[in-house]
Amino acid sequence: FPVTIVRAEFAKYEKYQYLGICDHSRSAGYANGLSAERLLAQIKEIDQLNAQWSDFQILKGIEADILPDGNLDYDAAVLASFDYVVASVHAGLTMDLEKAMPRVLKAIENPYTSILGHPTGRLLLARPGFPLHMSKILDACKANGVSIELNASPYRLDLDWRYIYEAMDKGIFVSINPDAHSKAGIQDMQWGVKVGRKGGLLKELTLNALPLDGIKNFFAKN
Repeated sequence: FPVTIVRAEFAKYEKYQYLGICDHSRSAGYANGLSAERLLAQIKEIDQLNAQWSDFQILKGIEADILPDGNLDYDAAVLASFDYVVASVHAGLTMDLEKAMPRVLKAIENPYTSILGHPTGRLLLARPGFPLHMSKILDACKANGVSIELNASPYRLDLDWRYIYEAMDKGIFVSINPDAHSKAGIQDMQWGVKVGRKGGLLKELTLNALPLDGIKNFFAKN
């Protein structure tokens, strides 16, 4: 996994205090999703890198596909090996509301879910998001201690800024994530920050504006 150290060194150069490595899970064959064996190798490498640094840390994560039945990719034993889990829908995006709501709610209620990723699955100017009762989704995030993602990719920007006030009113942490598929993609954080500001997002409720101890504490409680 030479890409792991490349991403970490770039994040250090950009003055970040920590980086979450969160590759796609095995069901995402189109994105070279990681098998359980490759995950174990990546975890081992991250542990080795963290042992070398005193001023920077890599958090071990996975973007686990939300399967059609609402379960997460990988079993509980694998999910338990991560610092955090982002649960996202990548397939079966043409759902109606009756299928989308129970699928996403079940994923939020999974005890290993830390963050709900790009909640509607939209691609701007290319694909509308699947329908959700966003207030009920936010209520479930609050009840289960789950953060909601503001995906900073300029092709997504999902959570839509119009829901940021409601998320804050409910005391839900919003996580601005770059969805980086290359080291340069880390710089997409700027678009997420701009959209967060448009929605009035406060630093106090931005998950990855927390110091390292703070975000680790959030994940530990979650």
